Amino acid sequence: MKLLKPSWVNHNGKPIFSVDIHPDGTKFATGGQGEDSGKVVIWNMAPVIREEDEKNENIPKLLCQMDNHLACVNCVRWSNNGLYLASGGDDKLVMVWKRAALIGPSTVFGSSSKLANVEQWRCVTILRSHTGDVMDVAWSPHDVWLASCSVDNTIVVWNARKFPEIVMTLKGHTGLVKGLTWDPVGKYIASQADDHSLKVWRTMDWQLETNITKPFNECGGTTHVLRLSWSPDGQYLVSAHAMNNSGPTAQIIERDGWKTNMDFVGHRKAVTVVKFNPKIFKKKQKNGSTPKPSCPYCCCAVGSKDRSLSVWLTSLKRPLVVIHDLFDKSIMDITWTLNGLGLLVCSMDGTVAFLDFSQDELGDPLNEEEKNAIHQNIYGKSLAITMESQLSSTIIENPEMLKYQQERQGNQNPNGAQRSGPENQTPKLTNVLNGESLEDIRKNLLKKQVETRTADGRRRITPLCIAQLDTGDFSAALFNSVPILPGSSASIQLTPQISSDSSTANSLGLRPSLDPSTTSPNKTTEDNKEVGAPPVNSVGMKSNLLLTSASKIEPMKALDSRFTERSKATPGVTSAPPTMGITPLDRIKDSSSVKEPRGKDETSSDSEDKIMVKTLSMAKRKVEMEGGEVVEKRKKGRPRKDAKMMPISQPLPLTAVSVEKEPARLVTPVVALKLPTPSIQKSFSTQVGTDAVTYLEVENEVSMVSGARLSQLKWSREGREWNTLLPSRIIIATGSSDVVAVACEDRTLSVFSACGRRLIPSIMLPAPMSILHCSGHFVMALTASATLSVWDVQKRKALVKNESLNSILSGTDATVSQSFVTLQGVAVVGLSNGKTYCFNSSLETWNLIADKQDSLVQCADFRNCLSAQDALGSMGPLALTQGRNLSAGQLASRLSSTPHQLQQGMTLAFLENQLSSALILLSANEYRHWLLIYARFLVNEGYEQRLRELCQDLLGPVHKSSSSSWEPTVLGLRKRDLLAEVLPVIGQNLRFQRLFTEYQDQLELLRLK
Repeated sequence: MKLLKPSWVNHNGKPIFSVDIHPDGTKFATGGQGEDSGKVVIWNMAPVIREEDEKNENIPKLLCQMDNHLACVNCVRWSNNGLYLASGGDDKLVMVWKRAALIGPSTVFGSSSKLANVEQWRCVTILRSHTGDVMDVAWSPHDVWLASCSVDNTIVVWNARKFPEIVMTLKGHTGLVKGLTWDPVGKYIASQADDHSLKVWRTMDWQLETNITKPFNECGGTTHVLRLSWSPDGQYLVSAHAMNNSGPTAQIIERDGWKTNMDFVGHRKAVTVVKFNPKIFKKKQKNGSTPKPSCPYCCCAVGSKDRSLSVWLTSLKRPLVVIHDLFDKSIMDITWTLNGLGLLVCSMDGTVAFLDFSQDELGDPLNEEEKNAIHQNIYGKSLAITMESQLSSTIIENPEMLKYQQERQGNQNPNGAQRSGPENQTPKLTNVLNGESLEDIRKNLLKKQVETRTADGRRRITPLCIAQLDTGDFSAALFNSVPILPGSSASIQLTPQISSDSSTANSLGLRPSLDPSTTSPNKTTEDNKEVGAPPVNSVGMKSNLLLTSASKIEPMKALDSRFTERSKATPGVTSAPPTMGITPLDRIKDSSSVKEPRGKDETSSDSEDKIMVKTLSMAKRKVEMEGGEVVEKRKKGRPRKDAKMMPISQPLPLTAVSVEKEPARLVTPVVALKLPTPSIQKSFSTQVGTDAVTYLEVENEVSMVSGARLSQLKWSREGREWNTLLPSRIIIATGSSDVVAVACEDRTLSVFSACGRRLIPSIMLPAPMSILHCSGHFVMALTASATLSVWDVQKRKALVKNESLNSILSGTDATVSQSFVTLQGVAVVGLSNGKTYCFNSSLETWNLIADKQDSLVQCADFRNCLSAQDALGSMGPLALTQGRNLSAGQLASRLSSTPHQLQQGMTLAFLENQLSSALILLSANEYRHWLLIYARFLVNEGYEQRLRELCQDLLGPVHKSSSSSWEPTVLGLRKRDLLAEVLPVIGQNLRFQRLFTEYQDQLELLRLK
């Protein structure tokens, strides 16, 4: 390693706050304080690297100096393609610079003639939005967005294809935001602030993915900058200025589950800047030796206020090099050359230092193909191809689609903005697919475009599939369209996270953040592995930071290739299927949000049929997971053999008992359930209804007539009243706007109209009345023997006849805590254990429609699918049973470390539950409300199959046929009207334009008919 401090790189003694090397390695930029303004200087790199160039008078050192910033410049960053330079300063501005055509050398204003600008760089755009000093700027992979952060506590994401358009302003920090870094995969952006937090945001919907505070609780807000950095493989995020046992550290955060088990330790003062080397390395082979397969690793430089710099390799547990007292003041910024062997550091003392490493020290850098292969393995896609083909090749073929795309421009999600039209002169990446560049392929495809005219003069362009140049369906929401496999259980949804736990501590061979007494710095890496990740290493999975060959993960490909974000697969674990079963389980143990429902389900009912269903689903899961045997053993609370034996003995009771009415339970003989009955009072009154309040007054035993005790019921509403006499004492009286129902001690039920006319003769009940409800023309009765009946008095027919509550009450110690009948005549029964059921008379089943303990409700996060009117929620029986606890999902997304994949699956399951529950409750408003949220979710997350099925069901057959069972309405809503509402939602995602066009055209044709 060589160390050089080029004294000629300076801002005349003023501080240099930022430095960045141009992607082509020929120049670098510095930003800092000028004489009376902010200063950005572009320097020649050659005199830094080669001594002879430094001595050569004819080789310029300073290429261009720009003094446009009105105050100190805090950050300079080159775009990835090298065409632009972005700078942010205390004047609240972000300036974007581009090289102008050379007119000849011009001198810097006010300087001696020696300082001539060799290159001309002019400010092409000034971005104004921040209300405080801009502290950091960062270009996203492929220069789609530029992000800037400020002391105004916000991060602004700009559309780099159409400056000065703002894609999103991220608000959430409560302190000065001092650092930004993009995930190299383009899925997240991370920010660090003085509010003792590091936040990770999703680029798909610009919502908060996770908020990490624990490692920063002890930190004081004493650093000028907090420049954090993401590793080139995307697996690790390293923060600036964290604390562990009162000592300053750089915290390592794992992408998988955002775990904070490790850190870089050793600096004496706060860490100000962390910068990963852009290259991924592998160990250098000694000459003549046979190449050993070695795991790739990353390299990271850490700078601190203690004026020292450390360089770490993730394959070593101690730093590769530490240079103390490199400067007189704090280190402010670090930048690597693109070849990964040179390092420039700048300091507040106004000087820079250059470190030159050899390949013997760092290792052999992987070439782009190998790096792409690693990305292919981890995330299922090579980034170079997908992004470029995604962004600039999607042609809008449908005028309606264009309309929705334009409407959406102003909306939150930026994907439309990125791709709208030809003005996005995207800097061309030299991507090659089968020997042809993407650009060539695209041009050839466009030449073949065929246009026809229909009879009515409309233009029609024959569709061509252009967007997906790579194979596999890939979503517009970058890397986020993860179709969860249908029918899979939570444990299956976890499989893509497969070996994530295994590579916690052992991959970065560094000390985990534990009590110092347990881990001394001298312990071997093996010890650290033991301490850091016991649950998985005990299974025998060992892994390093990155993937090696793809061949080793063949067994997983079938399941995983559908997932875009691919977790690290484990090299060296050949028996993938069995371990697949095990790892998710460990994850389930960790995250309580997933564990909860399983436990509850098991205890909720010993009823025979439930156990049978469970065993069946187990068998199914076993097939799906190949070797899930191990999982079941650990998962089930009760012994395995019981569950296996029970279904065998199940036919025994079937002869005597009809399954439907009374689930056969083996454990105990059938016990008659009892519900409490109200006590008989001398007199009582109730009020019913909300709009026009009705009062019912009951007086028992008002008079004796020939030995019979008469009771009186008095009804009054808005000055009108009537009364009637009954021959037995009244236990319960209730009513609706249309009817009044009265239950008496002699087990009779009488029903009167709103004017007091008796509508039907007294109904004899099988047992004393426990609960009575009316709604519209419907009367619902729950008797003491736990049977339910519902009658439609107007049509004089029973909707539900003496249906036992056994199937929902048996095996629990729950009692009925809430019950009502909806305006559509659906009986709803809520239990004290938080579960709510309704009885469906056409299916003749009890259906679970709400569960307060359901982790799906707590973890579902569909905030970005709510429109302004949806946010208010919808009123109806479903909302009534579930309460307004639907904001719990937001809580879960912040608190639990639920991976996006799992949360996505949970949200999908939750929304489908809501939709089917609204349908079974016959609640039209709520059905429409949840249908639109569900459609938005499917569009955002890229679930094409489900979306197509939904549209097909709403459209129905285009031609009438007697064999079709399609109903044109659902709950009184016309399905095609619903489709007309769903289509604009689909039109907001370019990926679905074929689907949109197909259904839009068919709907038009049907309307014309």
